[in-house]
Amino acid sequence: MESEGVSLPLFDEHPMMPWNDLRRGDCCGRYESQSDGYYCKNCNFFVHKKCGDDELSEFINNPSHPNHTLQLRHDKGGNICDLCGWKIVKLCYRCQMCDFDLDLHCAKRQPPNVIDNFETHPHKLILLKERTEFDCSAECGKASVGLTYKCDECDVAFHVDCVWHPATDHPTEVNHPYHSLHPLKLLTGPPPDYSDGKCRLCGRKVDKELFYHCSSCNFTLDMPCVLHPPQKSLVEPKVHDHQLTLLPRLDSFTCNACGLKGDRSPYACFDCGFMIHQDCLGLPRVININRHDHRVYRTSVLGVVDSVCGVCRKKVDWTYGGFSCKRCPGYVAHSKCATRNDVWNGKELEGVPEEDEGTEPYVVIDENTIQHFSHKEHYLRRIHGNGVLYEENKRCSACIHPIGLQSFYGCVDCDFSLHRKCAECPKRRRHVLHNERLTLVTNKDLEVFSCDACYRRSNGFMYKDGGKELDVLCGLISEPFVHPSHPEHPLYYIPTEEVEICNGCKNSKEDYVLRCIEDDCRFVLCFKCATLPQVVKHRVDDHPLSLCYGEEEEASGKYWCDICEKETDPKEWFYTCKDQRASLHRECVVGDSAGLMPRSIAEIWCKSFEVELNNSVTRPFCRRCKYRCEYPIYLKLLGRTSETYLCSVSCTFGFVDEERCLFV
Repeated sequence: MESEGVSLPLFDEHPMMPWNDLRRGDCCGRYESQSDGYYCKNCNFFVHKKCGDDELSEFINNPSHPNHTLQLRHDKGGNICDLCGWKIVKLCYRCQMCDFDLDLHCAKRQPPNVIDNFETHPHKLILLKERTEFDCSAECGKASVGLTYKCDECDVAFHVDCVWHPATDHPTEVNHPYHSLHPLKLLTGPPPDYSDGKCRLCGRKVDKELFYHCSSCNFTLDMPCVLHPPQKSLVEPKVHDHQLTLLPRLDSFTCNACGLKGDRSPYACFDCGFMIHQDCLGLPRVININRHDHRVYRTSVLGVVDSVCGVCRKKVDWTYGGFSCKRCPGYVAHSKCATRNDVWNGKELEGVPEEDEGTEPYVVIDENTIQHFSHKEHYLRRIHGNGVLYEENKRCSACIHPIGLQSFYGCVDCDFSLHRKCAECPKRRRHVLHNERLTLVTNKDLEVFSCDACYRRSNGFMYKDGGKELDVLCGLISEPFVHPSHPEHPLYYIPTEEVEICNGCKNSKEDYVLRCIEDDCRFVLCFKCATLPQVVKHRVDDHPLSLCYGEEEEASGKYWCDICEKETDPKEWFYTCKDQRASLHRECVVGDSAGLMPRSIAEIWCKSFEVELNNSVTRPFCRRCKYRCEYPIYLKLLGRTSETYLCSVSCTFGFVDEERCLFV
């Protein structure tokens, strides 16, 4: 199919298919009254036919920036056009030297030969087509070279952009097809107090610099809707079987595509009463979301009674549209939830063949033997845990935690081991914290990274896509998540703007937390607490220690941690032995270096450390906090004549800061 596409190399590297869509163009960042154009499914990039058929040059000279040539660039950072102030969607002309950006709309508009700008100068100003050196009478301080506006009556000259702006080159009154009663007047500054400050057609807040308004009717339009008004009717819309007509008025309605309320200018079907928001016209038909393993498809009526949205976990109205899975009966999602930026990667998959996920991490050799993709050189044999013998010295190469009491896969030829659960980690998976599929990276060089969910340092396996990196413990968390500390209800990732208090560590969290969605339950867990080991071994006790989630009743007497010899709070999480005679701080038992492989070299803050097990009779002194190292792992600084030890990753930060201050 791609061979049939249209080649537009300045816009996109792939062939682009003819496409009918009402979305804003990624070419110019604006809406067009005609919906046809070109679309790249690989990049989710839509170009208006008007823009795609224009003869665009890769390099241009523009009077708004006369000193340098501008180059056509793909913008990824959401820059602002330096002339009109509008946000650049994807394409612009840019001067890298001056950090100057010009969107395609402004790049196409040339300054007029003669202008009146009586606020700046009382006479007409004439554009000189040749570049000259001059002193700008606006006293702007910019380089005095390039195209100029000059007065024939006075000896004054101005930069083009000092006296002319493409966004202000509009008539003071317009007759608009959606408001035929009176002309609309061009206004600047904030909208009138009696208005709602929004465009009657699209509902966006009007630009404080320029908009059109009718005071008699309290009718306001923003510049995009004046310059490129929406179509009056859609003959073959993607979202409905009948023709849709725009109703340009204030009117309360419920959108059939998303089920949410609207207050103005819907498109309506006069045959069946269907109504839709303007911004729902471009809803995709087939997408992947990070809450589900299969593709979900847009449907005009969900038809699933008593179901909840797979994203927000709230009830869905089955009579309205949304997204559903063809493989999993009952899985549905609200249209707005499924197309959120943090849930969907923005790619329309209609007509795109579904790829083989290729997630299996190993090949089965026999009943107890596998060949894992991370260790192809040797087979791994399954060793059954007996629940009694704690494998303390063996470490899982994926999560770096001790093998412990669990069944695991071990290499008979080397020291490579994997927990059974870690060996089954899929090679690719979707995760609630990222809108793209993550890939399992084996990290054979043991490079240290910081998990984006729990912020622990690790040099084990990671789930990665671009800059998003999760350790395998956080990377395996999926919904619904059941934790032993809250067995009565499952937990979900539902982002809010509230500052939450984690029930495990009692710290306030502003970002990633898992929460209970029951109305009368405000249980919250951060990812760090959600992935704490349930059973660990420590040298202070002969028995494995179990994680205890605090005691509800008031404890009699005081509890003391046998590691740091400080008091513990029995209402907070702690580790205890089977006879429950000990209560150990979880920080003392686990530390913040549990994700670092012993005997490896860890690069932290541009310094090299050897990771050491703290299992000798004599514990070294920490150079930073001046106490003996209490945690299971400590770090030895390399490259020093005298031995320097640090008890934790957090102490390495303070140590490095101190050393920087010494050399300032």
